[in-house]
Amino acid sequence: MLFFVLYAVLRHQVAVLRRGVRRPRLNRILMAAASRVLPRERWSSFLANPQTLLRWHRELVRRKWTFRRSRAPGRPPVDTEVRDLVVRMGRENPRWGCIRIQGELRKLGIRVGATTIRSILRAAGVGPAPRRNGPSWSEFLRAQAEGIWACDFFTVETAWLRTLYVLLFIELGSRRVHLAGVTAHPDSVWVTQQARNLAIAGRLDNVSYLVRDRDAKSTRSFDGVLRTEDVRVIRTPVRAPRANAVAERWVRTARSECLDRTLVLSRRHLQRVVRRYVDHYNHERPHRGLQLETPTQTPNPERFVRTVRAECTDRMLVLTRRHLERVLGRYVRHYG
Repeated sequence: MLFFVLYAVLRHQVAVLRRGVRRPRLNRILMAAASRVLPRERWSSFLANPQTLLRWHRELVRRKWTFRRSRAPGRPPVDTEVRDLVVRMGRENPRWGCIRIQGELRKLGIRVGATTIRSILRAAGVGPAPRRNGPSWSEFLRAQAEGIWACDFFTVETAWLRTLYVLLFIELGSRRVHLAGVTAHPDSVWVTQQARNLAIAGRLDNVSYLVRDRDAKSTRSFDGVLRTEDVRVIRTPVRAPRANAVAERWVRTARSECLDRTLVLSRRHLQRVVRRYVDHYNHERPHRGLQLETPTQTPNPERFVRTVRAECTDRMLVLTRRHLERVLGRYVRHYG
């Protein structure tokens, strides 16, 4: 008898499963009779058990009390700009703690808790202060680069195969370039005069060291003018261009971005071209070593993106009157 009852129950469950996802229609009489006949340890073979009913009830209760929240629970999130400012303060000032950063933010009218600042720094991977392991190599070299200049010569061949010499000075800290001059005869008198011009213009006031190579054009008179301005001259080793790597790298940048694409005609032409490129390099070109900032540290244009419309203009360097007439004639024919 027990075998037939178990067989009927299993057959009924198979029929229910064959119907797929349809709602099962259970025979209450058969299930009630089977529950009386089968022992309690065999009740696990049924499709539904008391735990299933309780789970269904809990699901109904959860759905009843589910509603749409107006905002996320807890405190409102910190603004993204404030987070970036906290992370920047923590990275650029390794001796500042959370309380010091909190005080600096209050000077700007920003009120953030010390615990929030600590969470922001921890999420950004900035360790707690004070960090006693000292500055990193990049921070150390960047701090030492302030007040150090470098100078170097490079040559340019004109269209008539005439060699011209360009003298430049570059600041190692800000990567700002100063064009001294262009000449075809770079003797010691001319080089010394360029140093005097920098001294008269007041550009050597905050300079402590000048790195230069052992070029014969830089004589004792050139070093003497720098010493009168309290500038110590440091000469690089013989045939060691890497010792003056910043100036050498700028020469390569100027050649690849400007001079290799321009056919130089005369000294004045070269001077105008190099001066324009130096202005572009100092005020417009972003630098990787400066976190994509310009050497002159122009204001961040993100604040003016919504109000200022960016325009792009093509520039053409006009050499002579005939050159201008030829260019305008071609454009008029193209326009007509």
